[in-house]
Amino acid sequence: MAHLQHGTVPSQYTAYLKHKRLFLLVCTLLCLVLLLAALGLGPAKIPPIDIIQALLGTGDSPRNHAIVWNMRLPHALAAVIAGAGLAAAGAAMQSILRNPLGSPFTLGISQAGAFGAALVVMTLGAVGASGQALSFLNLSQSLVTTLSAFSFCLVASLVIVALARLRGATPEVMVLAGVALGALFSAGTMFLQYFADDVQLAAIVFWTFGDVGRAGWSEVGIMGAVVSVGTLYFVWNRWQYNAIDAGDETARGLGVRVGQLRIVGMLVCSAITAVIVSFLGIIGFVGLISPHIVRRFIGDDHRFLMPASCLVGAALLLAADIVARLIMAPHVIPVSVLTAFIGAPAFIYLLIRRQRR
Repeated sequence: MAHLQHGTVPSQYTAYLKHKRLFLLVCTLLCLVLLLAALGLGPAKIPPIDIIQALLGTGDSPRNHAIVWNMRLPHALAAVIAGAGLAAAGAAMQSILRNPLGSPFTLGISQAGAFGAALVVMTLGAVGASGQALSFLNLSQSLVTTLSAFSFCLVASLVIVALARLRGATPEVMVLAGVALGALFSAGTMFLQYFADDVQLAAIVFWTFGDVGRAGWSEVGIMGAVVSVGTLYFVWNRWQYNAIDAGDETARGLGVRVGQLRIVGMLVCSAITAVIVSFLGIIGFVGLISPHIVRRFIGDDHRFLMPASCLVGAALLLAADIVARLIMAPHVIPVSVLTAFIGAPAFIYLLIRRQRR
């Protein structure tokens, strides 16, 4: 108190802030390095200086310019946006539900979005045969797909929120409920696949393998807008999330509307998950492990946890995309395969560590 009375900041708090800001700086630099690597590595390798020239439009190689701007840059930005969005949604869900195992994938929300996307594929395919219904809406298929994915993500989110309000609903119970929801929506997707024709089946499978390679500039723009707004909402409510971490009663005592914060937060998580799933497919475990990586370095303070989780999620998905392109070149592995190989052992580790506690 003496420090505060004299208008000075305690040295321990200054060191506390310095450590967290240093971690954010390191994560930012790591993302920039990985972004440069993602633009340069592939079947056609491009040196860093040529990448910079292509980005600035000063290079004399139309080939490099076309590769960077038409192929690799939208894919890399999609990885950054999707990784950041899933990580932000995961960090928010873990706080909102007070569940360290929460994420869009582990709680079945991603699978719900994939079912919504698959349902639109079947519906629009059937409509295409008749050639009439839905045409009056004057909506693109991408928008309809996103809205359908959001609707089913919302249903799954509301079920999870309802379970979180039950007495005795431990994190393990909620995860098991998420597994059940995921299995239910996956079964629905398989049911649609069984009755789909060849074209519809190929389009549905399109969503079961999450991959950033299918993103173009329009998808990057839409995802960027939704993820940016959602992440800003989470950052804006950082103090409320810190209060919730101390318990619902403490948060209410500090003036936090806990119920409203949970509902709106899950709505935002649903919107972020829906737009990513509808464009890129299911990408698992990024939203689960990114916040835990950050917590091991800088703790639970959401002022720093949220932006750091976004940076770590972006770095993870960028790294996975690079490895997916190189590990079996010239074949490209869906990035969701690599995130599952990384995330599944991490998920098991978190379960074991929680059980020991």
